[in-house]
Amino acid sequence: METLVQIAAANPPRSPRPEWLRVRAPGGENFQRLRNLARGLELHTVCESARCPNIGECWNHGTATFMLLGDICTRRCGFCAVPKGRPQPIDWDEPRRIGEAAAHLGLKHAVITSVNRDDDDMGAAKIFAQTIAAVRERLPECSIEVLIPDFKGSEEALRIVVDARPEILNHNTETVPELYAFVRPGARFARSLQLLRNVKKLDPRMPSKTGLMLGLGETEEQLLNTMRQLAATGCDILTLGQYLRPSLNHLPVKRLYTPEEFARYKTEGLRMGFRHVESGPLVRSSYHAHEQAAACGPGASEAR
Repeated sequence: METLVQIAAANPPRSPRPEWLRVRAPGGENFQRLRNLARGLELHTVCESARCPNIGECWNHGTATFMLLGDICTRRCGFCAVPKGRPQPIDWDEPRRIGEAAAHLGLKHAVITSVNRDDDDMGAAKIFAQTIAAVRERLPECSIEVLIPDFKGSEEALRIVVDARPEILNHNTETVPELYAFVRPGARFARSLQLLRNVKKLDPRMPSKTGLMLGLGETEEQLLNTMRQLAATGCDILTLGQYLRPSLNHLPVKRLYTPEEFARYKTEGLRMGFRHVESGPLVRSSYHAHEQAAACGPGASEAR
């Protein structure tokens, strides 16, 4: 009689990341100063909540992306490390505290984003506008970039933000439309495209921006077609970066792109008509945001 022996399956060994995806652990005087400031003012940064790999580099340069409307998102995107659930009521004192933090840091370029607040899109838009005003009151020379949600397609909410006149209005499309069902189940690619068109309709001179993650399973044909559709909206700035899995509870990485491939897609993006393309394995939406603002702000050349 044969004896059956049960063997526990071992987790497959992890392959080491290639050199171009390795970053130093965050630290340094400016890093600690900014983290302590955010804690003291009860502010959230997307740098921490989304586990950005560039947090050490950016924070040591005294730049950060502030996250409005708490740190609980109403959507459940498969790639994002920001906690999901039922958010707290909107904190209407957040704009004042972010203005205070920006002034304390002496920022030259402030980036402001938020979680999705599908429970109150109009309130979310008003918070963005009030935060822009609060930073400008404290730092009149500081340029401001906002990274906004889709406001469920509300043009009225978008108009509130556009009328506050940020220097750059960013809305990330994240991935190709063929993957939206499981990457961004609460979003619609057509809705995001229309938002980017509406930015130019409301203010043709306002620089617009969007970003895509690579490595979620898209084909090259899908990626290039998506880039063409984004360029056709009149979008000025495109960011392309490698998707990195925040945890085992998030979508797996299907492919790692090389720096050479990112360079090729940058060239393709510029040919399509984008004024500035930031493309590389560790590029994230706010990476080198100050340089992007300079490239597409008033007086910048039409081609980069």
